[in-house]
Amino acid sequence: MKLSTSGLPQQGQHEGGEKKCLNSELWHACAGPLVSLPSAGTRVVYFPQGHSEQVAATTSREVDGHIPNYPSLPPQLICQLHNVTMHADVETDEVYAQMTLQPLTPQEQKDTFLPMELGVPSKQPSNYFCKTLTASDTSTHGGFSVPRRAAEKVFPPLDFSQQPPAQELIARDLHDVEWKFRHIFRGQPKRHLLTTGWSVFFSAKRLVAGDSVLFIWNEKNQLLLGIRRANRPQTVMPSSVLSSDSMHIGLLAAAAHAAATNSCFTVFYNPRL
Repeated sequence: MKLSTSGLPQQGQHEGGEKKCLNSELWHACAGPLVSLPSAGTRVVYFPQGHSEQVAATTSREVDGHIPNYPSLPPQLICQLHNVTMHADVETDEVYAQMTLQPLTPQEQKDTFLPMELGVPSKQPSNYFCKTLTASDTSTHGGFSVPRRAAEKVFPPLDFSQQPPAQELIARDLHDVEWKFRHIFRGQPKRHLLTTGWSVFFSAKRLVAGDSVLFIWNEKNQLLLGIRRANRPQTVMPSSVLSSDSMHIGLLAAAAHAAATNSCFTVFYNPRL
């Protein structure tokens, strides 16, 4: 399980988590088909050292020698998962989950535990397509070219008595923001395009060639829209973000304190790190 670089709220994320519940189907589609989330009430294993090493990797820093050692902190903590909520970063749309964990006492670990389930399977929608953006898709002079089978499967049918066949599509993203597109069937050879509204969307989301866009037509006859960003080199962290040393100290101190006092602590799981 990959975790975010600290146990602190990320940029665009409010302490204590967002109040609004995200669309689970869209969240899992953006996270990818191999991602599943454990259910509240189950037991999970948290690896402090692995989390600490992730901080070093994601911040391109080595763990400095002056970072305090916590001899009472075991290499792994068996925890009860009290709560898990799905979120998306307001700046990047990257999906992540917030999890509240409580280390179990040695006696609690010995108690018989019957797991309710191994996790919430990733519910991948049936009426769905995902396309990696090309250079022409991100050109301000063009539009988004939709594969014919994908358009016929996911979008409402066009009226081919019109010349050219066209319609307005309204799609909602992870933040419940509406995006309007003109869907048209034109060109030589004929192809499905999203024109008006597309440049506004990809500019607002700061998409580039290599990123992916996905559309879902759900059971409520709603069109949902998500993105998966291509891996990019780690950017310089803003001054408002704690140093990597502080991140190490904070996450290890939180885990050590929770283990010593049988109290809860919070981690953030980013499935696409």
